Amino acid sequence: MLRRIDEALINRANQSLLNELEADYAALGDKLARQNIDIEAITRSAADFQIAVPSWGTGTGGTRFARFPGTGEPRNIFEKLEDCAVINELSGCTDSVSPHFPWDKVDDFSELKQTADEYGIKWVSVNSNTFQDQPGQEHSYKYGSLSNTSKEARELAIQHNLDCIGYGQQLGAKSLTVWVGDGSNHPGQQHFQRAFERYLASMEQIYKGLPDDWEMHIEHKMFEPAFYSTIIQDWGSNILAAMQLGPKCKSLVDLGHHAPNTNIEMIVSRLIQFKKLGGFHFNDSKYGDDDLDSGSLHPYQQFLIFNELVDAEYRKEQDFNPAYMLDQSHNVTDPAESLINSAIEVQRSFVKALLVNREALYGYQEDNDALMASLELKNAFNLDVSPILAMARYRKGAAINPLAVYRSSGYRSKMAELRPRDPNATGSGIV
Repeated sequence: MLRRIDEALINRANQSLLNELEADYAALGDKLARQNIDIEAITRSAADFQIAVPSWGTGTGGTRFARFPGTGEPRNIFEKLEDCAVINELSGCTDSVSPHFPWDKVDDFSELKQTADEYGIKWVSVNSNTFQDQPGQEHSYKYGSLSNTSKEARELAIQHNLDCIGYGQQLGAKSLTVWVGDGSNHPGQQHFQRAFERYLASMEQIYKGLPDDWEMHIEHKMFEPAFYSTIIQDWGSNILAAMQLGPKCKSLVDLGHHAPNTNIEMIVSRLIQFKKLGGFHFNDSKYGDDDLDSGSLHPYQQFLIFNELVDAEYRKEQDFNPAYMLDQSHNVTDPAESLINSAIEVQRSFVKALLVNREALYGYQEDNDALMASLELKNAFNLDVSPILAMARYRKGAAINPLAVYRSSGYRSKMAELRPRDPNATGSGIV
């Protein structure tokens, strides 16, 4: 397998930390054994956990006003893939990439797939882009795409999504994620029902183009760029559209696309119950769609979401197989470092949720013992599972301390030499 980080560097770093890790792991194992929890079973589950990296997340994001590119940023999908490979080599839990078209479109998809295969990277959900006009585009998305009053603009957006399915088939992906910025900015600008009807009619044509073994995931967003009304503004509109379109259409939950204090874990439960949970975009948020690093602000909420997901697995919920992906904007950090750290934090929430005593929790719930039920969750959340995560990485040949190895490798400075920044590139914002 083609590697970008020297295995010898990882091995040397791991050996210097191994004795300490083994001691911490043994101590945690003894503690868990007193609760009748097998640490080895938990570690195997941690090693199996995977979360996809968004191709666009490997570059610096920005605000609506300006973007400050970092050094050595990837300039095309092949260089993005190279960074994704590094992230997986060090974290051991990001073996797949989600592409975005037309940003990642290439002339030869077989070459792109071959390169990914050499890195040991898989392709997952493909993302369409009808929220901005492309150079030479004949019909504009300024007033919407799939819900536009212009039939020509809608047909253009439909065809783009069908093209994305074709690209994904060549890469081996199995799902299409659709997010649109459609909506309105002024009261009276748009007829709510007719706009939603146009959206559904457009989505029905895309749905018909799905291969038999594919899913379509609808992503909702509370606001932006449409600040008065948004076509798919919350999980209610999302699940209504998914139910209308058919069994291969499900809802995608982006953690940043909710109003502050929204009970996201309950939304997750509802989507699981009605077999409409397609997947997640993991990030964190302060005000709205901030796309901060996962777990940086609300780690307990992230744990509570995984509590619902692990509970569904425990109950062997039918048709339950959500896709996990990071979706973040890195404005003041090295994107690779943030993605490594975020992947591990999501993995941490998953592992902690595995420690919850489900039968004890069900008993407290049946007895309406609110305090003990809450403490059952808190006890699992408060336990430091870092030794489990580190041991899972070590056994997979990844780094016990991924960020330290990344920095000592000098990868970013090497890329700065190999990927000179375009002096004519715009510094405008992302919106």
